Amino acid sequence: MSAEKNPELNAGLKLSPLNDRHRALGAKFAEFGGWSMPLEYTGAGVIAEHTAVRNGVGIFDVSHLGKATVAGPGAAGFVNRCLTNDLAKINPGKAQYTLICTESGGVVDDLIAYLKSDDEVFLIPNAANTATVVGLLAAAAPEGITVTNEHDDFVVLAVQGPRSDDVLRAAGLPVGHEYMSFELAELDGVPLTVCRTGYTGERGYELVAPSASAGLVWDKIIGAGQAYAIQPAGLGARDTLRTEMAYPLHGQDISTEISPVQARLGWAVGWDKETFFGAGALKAERAAGPSRTLRGLKAVGRGIPRPHMQVVDNAGTVLGEVTSGTFSPTLKTGIALALVDPKLKLNSTVLIDIRGRASEFVITKPPFVHQATK
Repeated sequence: MSAEKNPELNAGLKLSPLNDRHRALGAKFAEFGGWSMPLEYTGAGVIAEHTAVRNGVGIFDVSHLGKATVAGPGAAGFVNRCLTNDLAKINPGKAQYTLICTESGGVVDDLIAYLKSDDEVFLIPNAANTATVVGLLAAAAPEGITVTNEHDDFVVLAVQGPRSDDVLRAAGLPVGHEYMSFELAELDGVPLTVCRTGYTGERGYELVAPSASAGLVWDKIIGAGQAYAIQPAGLGARDTLRTEMAYPLHGQDISTEISPVQARLGWAVGWDKETFFGAGALKAERAAGPSRTLRGLKAVGRGIPRPHMQVVDNAGTVLGEVTSGTFSPTLKTGIALALVDPKLKLNSTVLIDIRGRASEFVITKPPFVHQATK
């Protein structure tokens, strides 16, 4: 339901600087991380928006994502002593997927760290966790290093799909740089960062620009994309796209109760680093082996799984729980991520209790859809 038809939806929620653009396009809104954001658009819908991104190009407003800057002498080294991944493995101009964990090994948040220099790192955490991430880093920061919450200062637009290069090139922006790298640019005098990142599995870019210029940047990209049938897309399509790629969503597939070891995110942990938040607990869990692990499940029949549904065997014994589940528009079937018993083998069959009916699923190795993101 749109915010116009349901005005109370916006009560107490933050609005994107592009809210007026979304309303003009007939967006249906939903609450996410304390923000009122487009779920889908009139005349398209989740499946059409999903398909446009897989086959052509879509544009998402993801300005609800957090933004923060860590700056000061040795800022990059400080960040590297806090977050899980090894920031020392990348150079300025590159970005890195990483995690911030509790001392017991749970995931406070997953985020992207943009290494600007040895003395400056720009972070993009999740919307609901931004203040927490900033608070944890600020509390640990030594004298001379500042951690600044810039949540409202920037917009983030994700231009995703195989025609994304065409759209940005038509807008006069740089394209073709390496995956997980970024370049500084201008669009009609507006400074912005063009990042080769995204959450869809498709080739694409994320644009970070000042909030005051949000409308100008959106209009320019939409205008440049008309020749390529650019499709505004909402959080509904974003969720189906990321689930097909088995990208984790904080609060579902990872949380303070779900560790990177359990979520199969060990590749985002610098195991050889001297220290990072939660290092002791995570190294111990890795050595012992997790009590549960995240697996992909693909429907044999028509069942559509949803979070918190139980995964069981033929005898009804509970094997785990669905963390993310949806209908895959690409595969035309139900798919899920689930935390299950590590002893379960790939290609074995399990059941998911879908509203009292047992539906058959096969354990698969994610991602469900293989795309050329690099």
